[in-house]
This record gives sequence, C-alpha cells and structure tokens, in this order.
Amino acid sequence: MQWIGALLFIGTTTLAGFDISKRLNERPRDIRQMKNALQMLEAEILYSQLPLPDVFATIATQIPQPTGSFFDGIETSLRQHADLHDIWDKHVEDLIKRSAFASSEGEILKQFGRTLGQHDFEQQQKHIYLTLKHLDRELDEARDQQFRYSKMARTLGLLCGLFIVLLLI
Repeated sequence: MQWIGALLFIGTTTLAGFDISKRLNERPRDIRQMKNALQMLEAEILYSQLPLPDVFATIATQIPQPTGSFFDGIETSLRQHADLHDIWDKHVEDLIKRSAFASSEGEILKQFGRTLGQHDFEQQQKHIYLTLKHLDRELDEARDQQFRYSKMARTLGLLCGLFIVLLLI
C-alpha cells in the first residue's frame, strides 16, 4: 500500500511538472495569436471601417482558440452592452485564466483596451503598433523562458516527487 501511494505521489508531481512545461510552451503561441489578431484588428479598422462588434466577429472566426473565443465573447457582450472598456477588461481577465498568458500580457491588453475606440484611425493605428511592440518584447521573454525552463520543469516534477518519497520512506 505504501508503494502505491509513493507511485501516485511521484505521478502527481511529474504531471504538475509537465503542466508547468505545457504552459511555458503555449505562452509564445498565445502571444503570436494575439499579435495576429491585433494586426487583423488594425486592418479591419483602417480599411473596412466596420463597427467594432462586426470587426470582433470577423477576427473571432479567423483566429484559433483561446484568442478567437476572447474576441467572440467581446463581440457578444458589446451587442448587449455599450461600455467597451469594462467588457474588454472582463474578457482580458477571462483570457488570462483560460490561456497561458502572464499578467504582464494582461496589463498590455488592458492598456490597449482603454484606447480602443477612443481615437481617430491614425491614432488608433499608433496604439495598435505600440501594443504589438510590447507584445514582441513579451514574446521574446516567453521564448527565452520556454527554452530555459520547459525541460527543467518536467525534470523537477519527477525529481521532487522522488525526493519527497525517499524522505518519507
């Protein structure tokens, strides 16, 4: 019975390490998806000049999850309520919980949400460009963390489980 418990504990810590590694591997992908979505937002705002709910609906159909559902949720909420800033912040918080985004990406997106729909086309384009630059910096950091810590997290999960089991036996 003691060995079964030890194996379950080692399995649990190993899975925790793999989960951390998975989040580190997904973070650069999620940031790239958001950058693509913001570039699409820029193109839709500047060239099609559709209302924001329609722009968000278009982006939601073209970007994979979880970013696609982020824009879909904003579009649905905007059709029911009119306060874009509060809706944007709420959906950014939900996105951080459902994706591998760190809080720093959340802050960048929240800052962008405060400017969305508040300026003319040229100023809006500048805000999108600034947000993309900030996300580029975060993408570089995410890739660096992925390279440094992904394999280590998997290994440490297993080793921590083994260490604790050896201490308890």
